[in-house]
Amino acid sequence: MANSLSRTLPTYKLWVGGVEAEGTGEIIPIEDPSTRETIALCQSASPADVDAAVTLAHKTFQSGIWSKAPRHVRAEVLDKAASLLEAELPTLIATEVAQTGRAIREMNAQVPSLVKWFRYFSSLLRVEERAVLPTTGKLHNFIDRKPLGVVVQITPFNHPLLITVKKLAPALAAGNSVLLKPSELTPITSIMLGRILQQAGLPDGVLSVLPGYGNLTGKALVEHRLVRKVDVTGGTAAGRAIGEIVGRNLAVYTAELGGKAPLVVFEDADIDAAVNGIAFGSFIASGQTCVAATRILVHNSVGETVIRGVVAKAESITRRMGSPKNPDSMMGPVISARQLQGIEKLVNQAASSGKAFAFYGGKRMMGRSELDGFDFSKGYFYPPTVLASNPPHSIVEADIWREEAFGPVLVVVGFDTEAEAIELANDSEFGLGAAIWTKDLSRAFRVSEQIDAGIVWVNTHHRNDPSSPWGGGKKASGVGSENGVDAYHAYTSTKSTIINYASSEEMAADDWFREAGGNVRYG
Repeated sequence: MANSLSRTLPTYKLWVGGVEAEGTGEIIPIEDPSTRETIALCQSASPADVDAAVTLAHKTFQSGIWSKAPRHVRAEVLDKAASLLEAELPTLIATEVAQTGRAIREMNAQVPSLVKWFRYFSSLLRVEERAVLPTTGKLHNFIDRKPLGVVVQITPFNHPLLITVKKLAPALAAGNSVLLKPSELTPITSIMLGRILQQAGLPDGVLSVLPGYGNLTGKALVEHRLVRKVDVTGGTAAGRAIGEIVGRNLAVYTAELGGKAPLVVFEDADIDAAVNGIAFGSFIASGQTCVAATRILVHNSVGETVIRGVVAKAESITRRMGSPKNPDSMMGPVISARQLQGIEKLVNQAASSGKAFAFYGGKRMMGRSELDGFDFSKGYFYPPTVLASNPPHSIVEADIWREEAFGPVLVVVGFDTEAEAIELANDSEFGLGAAIWTKDLSRAFRVSEQIDAGIVWVNTHHRNDPSSPWGGGKKASGVGSENGVDAYHAYTSTKSTIINYASSEEMAADDWFREAGGNVRYG
């Protein structure tokens, strides 16, 4: 079957040493989630391919061609990469839509924003200042930041280009050699990015893109003795397993993992704005984001109004769903049959247990689109779904309150007091993101301080900027953070240089083992 497909479908190879390279692992079929059609094939990296690529990356790092290149040289390459990425936007956007099923409306908004990451870290290289520490005595103690070496980055399917660029920009700015393993579901645009960076002037061997499955390619990468850092975005179970391996190798680890974000609507909130925020936070990317607003906590005095508004928004989105290639379509499918089955299982469990009922949605989409006649039954379409407790608060005992559905499903729970809202918001093993909707500035500060999450938005949701830390390593949601100066620092180690500028006479007098004895310094 694979041989017959390979004669008619484009086949993507590995990107190693600045060229397309043959992968000796199994062939990966790439599926369009909206039609279940195989649209391309991708070669994968075997453990032997991984070893060769890591060895090349280490050799390239040791050569200093990138790791010791002047800052302005690295900055110019990142700036050029931003410009080249802009020139390739139409192709990149179309490919993202095809491999993820995301609506082109979303990709038209998201992909152009990625140039900001390259430009931000380019500017950081040009303005970062070197610390001089107040060391005692006639000593000049300055700090440099040095690249770590060979780093591995493992990216997920939901935002292939966005998360790849978020990781690559600081790693390359710092001077590391990078081995990128994209999701086996969505590897194409990451391979395309390899060529863009080469054209921007990135030396061959600094970046390799190695598609493959996690249990083979990913495992070989994170286990390799030459790897000095692993940066992964993915599920919590996989993150824990990878962390154990990285820890044994005494390498650096950053992980952005699961989430179950609460969104709290207080009685004084602007209800229309809150409803729009809930819809965006819950249904963007078909709910396939780690910060998706999946637990909606609403003050009981405005609960019915908020639910009516969210249901109306869900109905509106569903009515305007169609082909992901249609610029008027509001939402696409989820990524795979496995993902769809997981969503159905959690929703059905909650409903059949009597702990929840669906105000809207709750069943896989079939039939044809009202918007453009697209046949939903061919893909993995699930509607925006609004669940509520029956009776009140019973849903907090259901699995869907605890586990990531990673789909367009939200649950609504009421509260009466601020303390109750905070308790419900923190009732999760995750702590990646959260949101508060209120007009009361004092409450906004007070509640945001008490919510245990790495990111707390007030009267907005899912804002993302290259300068703003993303994550924060709260509870089971991960280790470390992305974006900003912290991300750049996480790809470096500090080197302290201490220069004694005392006179020759002063240095001669500093004889710790002098015959005369007496008091001596320490440190």
